[in-house]
Amino acid sequence: MSQTADTPSGNSSHEAGSVTARRHAAAARGLPWEDRRAFEDARRGRLASIEPPVVRDASGRVVWDLAAYSFVEGEAPVTVHPSLWRMAQLLRHHGLFEVTEGVYQVRGYDAANMTVVVGERGYVVIDPLTCVETSEAALELVREQLGDRPVTAVVHTHGHLDHFGGVKGVVDEADVRSGRIPVVAPAGFYEHAVSENVSAGVAMRRRSAFMFGGPLPKGALGHVMNGSCAALATGRTSLIRPTHEVSRTGDELVLDGVRFVFQYAPDTEAPAEMNFHLPEHRALCMAELISHHMHNLYTLRGAPVRDAAAWSTAIDDALRLYGDVSDVMFIGHGWPVWGQEQIAELLGMHRDVYRYLHDETLRLANHGHTPNEIAELIELPDSLDRHWDNRGTYGATRHNVKAVYQHYLGWFDGNPANLDPLPPTRAGRRYIELMGGINAVVGHARTAHDAGEGRWAAELLKHALAADPGHEAARLLQADVFEQLGHQSEAAPWRNFYLVGAQELRHGAPSGKPSGAGISPDLIAGMTTDAILDYLAIRLNGPRAAGTRLRIGLEVTADGSGLGPTSDTRTVIIDNGVLRHRQPIDTETPAGTLRITHTALAHLAYGSVPLDELLTKDAAAVDGDRTDLDTLLTLLDTFTGTFETVVPNHR
Repeated sequence: MSQTADTPSGNSSHEAGSVTARRHAAAARGLPWEDRRAFEDARRGRLASIEPPVVRDASGRVVWDLAAYSFVEGEAPVTVHPSLWRMAQLLRHHGLFEVTEGVYQVRGYDAANMTVVVGERGYVVIDPLTCVETSEAALELVREQLGDRPVTAVVHTHGHLDHFGGVKGVVDEADVRSGRIPVVAPAGFYEHAVSENVSAGVAMRRRSAFMFGGPLPKGALGHVMNGSCAALATGRTSLIRPTHEVSRTGDELVLDGVRFVFQYAPDTEAPAEMNFHLPEHRALCMAELISHHMHNLYTLRGAPVRDAAAWSTAIDDALRLYGDVSDVMFIGHGWPVWGQEQIAELLGMHRDVYRYLHDETLRLANHGHTPNEIAELIELPDSLDRHWDNRGTYGATRHNVKAVYQHYLGWFDGNPANLDPLPPTRAGRRYIELMGGINAVVGHARTAHDAGEGRWAAELLKHALAADPGHEAARLLQADVFEQLGHQSEAAPWRNFYLVGAQELRHGAPSGKPSGAGISPDLIAGMTTDAILDYLAIRLNGPRAAGTRLRIGLEVTADGSGLGPTSDTRTVIIDNGVLRHRQPIDTETPAGTLRITHTALAHLAYGSVPLDELLTKDAAAVDGDRTDLDTLLTLLDTFTGTFETVVPNHR
């Protein structure tokens, strides 16, 4: 029995086939359904909720909608892996929850959790969500239930947007700058929070749409949450520079009368991250080093590879330092666990799963195996694999072991044939010619697809679409193949990648605005002049600029001062197809100098506001000859983030 009809199914999604159903049934038989602790823990301590669980911005636009996942009920449909369906059911629990006396969490109104510790005068807020609107709604719920008290401190556990972007929904920046409200974060937090979304930000945002499934309709045929959270909030993001940095394990602070003991854990789940212990509450916060799923050592949206060994070691250190003095552990996504035995179990399982992936990958690499071979060879021991909190509903063993290999050995697998491979289009044309033409390849792919060999079908069609991206039968069949692979995936990011890929094959890639449209003002404020100019250098089209030599003076003024006193000066140099910038040298005098505010320079660099518009708004002025500046602007690419991903990109 074939999974799909013998002809392409057209431009619509459809149900899973018999092969997918059999695979789900086999997977379900190996899962520990008898362990129901997570469902009890996810409900425990619930005090109140927002009904319906929807958050809107001031204009009425929905920025968060958990109600859209009301379909996640009952037995898993054949189009969703049973383990992922279970996680989606758990992530539907929302509201204000008591963790322990004096410690509360707001869950289910953003991708992450917001934790509130009751202090002597008010509330210490930990990780104030992704956006201002959701953090405001969360704080309002807290105040309705626990009392209308002020926020007296903020703690950011790490520099991922879903844990800090809503900070201006809980505190006023003026109160932070005046010293009235401390903001605590790990050393390096601010720099990483700003830089993560800059240099490769356009490509990262494009891939994030695949990883988190934003374009997909919500439902059993489409988006079924993200494995670690329901979805991403889409409101206004913010950032405030911390007033206090934690740089070593054992650092302590008393915030509004509450004692915090920190564990510094850099280069684990994030470049800058920390855990903390609340001794008087016997409560341990493990930030995002601990989850109720296997995490990503490499995140498919794109990011530097994470260090599995450092991650495992940090978890073991936390267990050693705080395990026997903690009665509850809470985390950045999902629900807490209670009792020293369960805390030690979860910490130990995560410690060992990351160490196993690390050590086994390197053992096999030292036997000469390549990343793809290692991904096929490694299987977790039953003791790790059958623990729900190690299941790959977010990270996946197969791509995590490749991350370990890349961390130590890079992209090259050691085979000389892979040193300089043909690009996809040229290789695709050769393969298609060798296999008897594109129609023959599509026929072979259909046979493989009907036999349940989706990975091989996708490989064949990859070459067909590299040779002819517009071939309708190949596009529609590849969409069908991706759809079934998505339905079979336990990891939500894999499912989303496959299903968004299928959608784009059927309906085309999206159109979009220039990359700077909608850039967060707080992100701009956090960028140094050098960081802005580094991004401008990325936009320079090197081949077009190769024969051009330019020298431009730059005087940057502080925001709010108009074009008043200069706060920063640079000379911008274009030579050999490269844009460089440095402090001015007395012996060089550029023909023209751009005077511009910090924010205007960022908008100019991002391409979101043209120079002439900035000049008319008195946000910029040019002294002297502007020829070199105008020439530079003609040599800059515009990034829209709408490039092809599932077929070779020819734009």
